[in-house]
Amino acid sequence: MTKTFRHRALTALALAASILPIAAQAQDKPAPISESEVRAHIAVLASDEFEGRGPGSAGETKTLDYLAKTWASYGLVSGTNDATHPWFQPVPLVERKPYAQAVSATVRGKPLKLAEDGVALSGRNPTDRATGEPLFVGYGVGADGKLNADVKGRIVLMLSAEPKFEGAVKLPGLRDRQKLLAQAGAAAVLITAPDGAPWAGLRAQLANGSMRLASDDVSAPIGGVLRSDVSEPLLRAGRVTAADAARPDFAPVTLPVTLDLATSTTVRAFESHNVIGKIPGAKPGSGAVLLLGHWDHFGICRSEEAEDRICNGAVDNASGMAVLLTVAERLARGAPMERDVYFMGTTAEERGLLGAYYFADHPVVPLKDIVVALNVDTVAIAPAGAPVALVGRGENGLDEIVDRIATDLGRKVDSDKEANAFIRRQDGWALGAKGVKSIMAGGSFSDMALLQAFLTTVYHQPDDELTDKVPLGGAADDANLHVELTRHFADESKYKPATTGD
Repeated sequence: MTKTFRHRALTALALAASILPIAAQAQDKPAPISESEVRAHIAVLASDEFEGRGPGSAGETKTLDYLAKTWASYGLVSGTNDATHPWFQPVPLVERKPYAQAVSATVRGKPLKLAEDGVALSGRNPTDRATGEPLFVGYGVGADGKLNADVKGRIVLMLSAEPKFEGAVKLPGLRDRQKLLAQAGAAAVLITAPDGAPWAGLRAQLANGSMRLASDDVSAPIGGVLRSDVSEPLLRAGRVTAADAARPDFAPVTLPVTLDLATSTTVRAFESHNVIGKIPGAKPGSGAVLLLGHWDHFGICRSEEAEDRICNGAVDNASGMAVLLTVAERLARGAPMERDVYFMGTTAEERGLLGAYYFADHPVVPLKDIVVALNVDTVAIAPAGAPVALVGRGENGLDEIVDRIATDLGRKVDSDKEANAFIRRQDGWALGAKGVKSIMAGGSFSDMALLQAFLTTVYHQPDDELTDKVPLGGAADDANLHVELTRHFADESKYKPATTGD
């Protein structure tokens, strides 16, 4: 376990940032952001003192305080544009944590043994129960994006993978498909475990609870995830396979197995926050640039018996917030920019981009005025000099600008669209869905081997800690890239967003 970062280190860092007057710092070309600057912020945010930065925890309070005070020390002002809620935008959430479950199965009246440790359930209410033969719905939707079955009162089994239908584009993601099934009256929605996801970590994550926006609290009475050694026997009983779901003539199949599911769940409503700072532009009314990253992680994520109980989230996403802090400092020290520049740390990204979705529905600046949103997430994976990949390439007409600026900084460009596999899994998606040009640029998504090595080992685990093995050269490179990207997009003469065609 990483040693607890002492409070005096946090105080000293904030104090050191605050005592240097902004006027004395001002210069046109500040020095490039260094690895040590990025590391200093990660060391604080990913310390055990911050308890894994779980929304609604003491770790949230410490995180928000650190981010707001550090931005303020650089000369930023509150970006909420709301005098009653300076710096912090309230985000009402509902959390559910399962603490007991029961699962049984029978075939023609005879017990069917299922590996109960391969089933993770959670209920909507303090107690819930569902009984019946499950309906396998494949992806849950057809090529038209609409539900493919009447699921009212049914236990539903659905594939977690993205729908694969020839000719179909932008079909609903997993969370939206779960919501559609719940709205249609499903009694339980069970999904297959995502391919490649370590089950132990996934189950621990599910046991840590789920969250939803209070304004969008739609879910089936029971939800759950099945490991492959549980889902596959159920499918075999119905003489159907996961591959069948992609066939044009696929029709949902009732599986001849009676399931009896029961859950006990703790339900908590609470208020979390997005934290927002701003560098006011010199030309009011010319638009705004938004830089964002999620501050949250999974908090105290293991039981009391575990040797290491804290998911510190050093790479995901203390590294991204460290970039936002260092970029804000450089921009505040530099020449004035024409457009307003907002910096936002979102809450509950790990629980479904919730803070970003809330902001998209309750923006502090009209969405039409945001000329671009630059999301920064999980940057401490690639070494210095890594090519720049773009999540969102080909989606909004910004490729050429990003590629040119990256090249001017001496970096190579990864011009394929492989990184777009993550387009729905990051906060920019919530804004892009509302018409905001949103991209995520950086080195971490240019080397899929490195990225997959992270995703299949320490991702969402207590081992995501700041060690000497965490490569920060790429994070510093990405920080400097975002300084230049922001300056370009904040200059009205250099960037005039297209009004049509995107």
